[in-house]
Amino acid sequence: MAHTKFKNMFRFLRDESAAVTVDWVVLTAAIVGLGVAVIGTIKTGSETTATNVRNAIVEIAVGTD
Repeated sequence: MAHTKFKNMFRFLRDESAAVTVDWVVLTAAIVGLGVAVIGTIKTGSETTATNVRNAIVEIAVGTD
């Protein structure tokens, strides 16, 4: 019986199908992290640009003739 347990354990350790899952999880985490970093970088510049556009639009005088 003990021999069967070790045999199953070694079969489990040799199985590489879980390694592919780990690779995909790591790759997905890297992509999500990169996306968050890009959004964080772009956010400040886009907020500044949006504020500048808003201020320019507010300053436009509209004629009521």
